[in-house]
Amino acid sequence: MSTATFKEFEAQAKAQGFDEVLERDWAPTTVLDTHVHPFAVQALVVRGEVWLTVGGDTRYLQAGDTFTLGREVAHAERYGDKGATYWVARRNGANNDGE
Repeated sequence: MSTATFKEFEAQAKAQGFDEVLERDWAPTTVLDTHVHPFAVQALVVRGEVWLTVGGDTRYLQAGDTFTLGREVAHAERYGDKGATYWVARRNGANNDGE
Protein backbone atom coordinates (compact mmCIF):
# COMPACT_ATOMS: atom_id res chain seq x y z
CA MET A 1 0.00 0.00 0.00
CA SER A 2 1.73 3.14 -1.23
CA THR A 3 0.10 6.31 0.12
CA ALA A 4 1.23 9.83 0.89
CA THR A 5 -1.60 10.94 3.16
CA PHE A 6 -3.84 9.45 5.81
CA LYS A 7 -6.90 10.15 3.64
CA GLU A 8 -5.35 8.12 0.77
CA PHE A 9 -4.52 5.27 3.17
CA GLU A 10 -8.07 5.36 4.51
CA ALA A 11 -9.64 5.33 1.03
CA GLN A 12 -7.47 2.39 -0.10
CA ALA A 13 -8.17 0.42 3.07
CA LYS A 14 -11.93 0.93 2.84
CA ALA A 15 -11.85 -0.11 -0.83
CA GLN A 16 -10.17 -3.33 0.35
CA GLY A 17 -12.97 -4.03 2.83
CA PHE A 18 -11.52 -2.64 6.04
CA ASP A 19 -14.19 -0.89 8.08
CA GLU A 20 -12.20 1.14 10.59
CA VAL A 21 -9.09 3.26 9.94
CA LEU A 22 -7.16 5.16 12.60
CA GLU A 23 -3.86 6.78 13.46
CA ARG A 24 -2.07 5.27 16.47
CA ASP A 25 0.65 7.15 18.36
CA TRP A 26 2.91 5.24 20.74
CA ALA A 27 5.03 6.79 23.48
CA PRO A 28 8.80 6.18 23.52
CA THR A 29 9.94 2.76 24.76
CA THR A 30 6.40 1.39 25.09
CA VAL A 31 6.35 -2.41 25.33
CA LEU A 32 3.21 -4.48 24.75
CA ASP A 33 3.63 -8.09 25.80
CA THR A 34 2.09 -10.87 23.73
CA HIS A 35 -1.59 -10.22 23.02
CA VAL A 36 -4.27 -10.71 20.34
CA HIS A 37 -6.91 -8.51 18.72
CA PRO A 38 -10.46 -9.49 17.72
CA PHE A 39 -9.86 -7.91 14.28
CA ALA A 40 -7.48 -8.20 11.32
CA VAL A 41 -5.10 -5.30 10.64
CA GLN A 42 -3.13 -3.75 7.83
CA ALA A 43 -0.80 -0.94 8.90
CA LEU A 44 1.72 1.55 7.60
CA VAL A 45 4.44 2.92 9.90
CA VAL A 46 4.69 6.68 9.30
CA ARG A 47 7.08 7.75 12.09
CA GLY A 48 9.52 6.13 14.47
CA GLU A 49 10.34 2.46 14.83
CA VAL A 50 8.69 -0.69 16.12
CA TRP A 51 9.75 -4.28 16.67
CA LEU A 52 6.84 -6.62 15.93
CA THR A 53 7.17 -10.21 17.14
CA VAL A 54 4.90 -12.95 15.79
CA GLY A 55 5.75 -16.47 16.88
CA GLY A 56 9.53 -16.65 17.03
CA ASP A 57 10.07 -13.99 14.34
CA THR A 58 10.76 -10.34 15.11
CA ARG A 59 10.53 -7.69 12.39
CA TYR A 60 12.11 -4.27 12.71
CA LEU A 61 9.80 -1.70 11.12
CA GLN A 62 10.33 1.99 10.44
CA ALA A 63 8.65 4.76 8.43
CA GLY A 64 7.41 3.41 5.11
CA ASP A 65 7.18 -0.22 6.24
CA THR A 66 3.88 -2.11 6.32
CA PHE A 67 2.58 -5.09 8.24
CA THR A 68 -0.54 -7.21 8.41
CA LEU A 69 -1.95 -9.41 11.15
CA GLY A 70 -4.90 -11.74 11.03
CA ARG A 71 -7.59 -11.79 13.70
CA GLU A 72 -6.49 -13.40 16.99
CA VAL A 73 -2.83 -13.67 15.89
CA ALA A 74 -0.63 -13.54 19.00
CA HIS A 75 2.04 -10.84 18.76
CA ALA A 76 4.15 -8.45 20.85
CA GLU A 77 5.20 -4.86 20.12
CA ARG A 78 8.12 -2.73 21.26
CA TYR A 79 8.53 0.92 20.29
CA GLY A 80 11.78 2.86 19.89
CA ASP A 81 13.29 5.71 21.87
CA LYS A 82 11.27 8.30 19.93
CA GLY A 83 8.01 6.36 19.93
CA ALA A 84 6.12 5.66 16.72
CA THR A 85 3.05 6.50 14.71
CA TYR A 86 1.28 4.19 12.32
CA TRP A 87 -1.90 4.22 10.32
CA VAL A 88 -3.96 1.08 10.86
CA ALA A 89 -6.94 -0.36 9.05
CA ARG A 90 -9.07 -2.84 10.97
CA ARG A 91 -11.39 -5.46 9.56
CA ASN A 92 -14.01 -6.20 12.21
CA GLY A 93 -16.49 -8.16 10.08
CA ALA A 94 -16.99 -11.80 9.18
CA ASN A 95 -14.15 -11.85 6.60
CA ASN A 96 -11.61 -11.13 9.28
CA ASP A 97 -8.55 -13.14 8.24
CA GLY A 98 -6.09 -10.34 7.44
CA GLU A 99 -5.89 -11.22 3.75
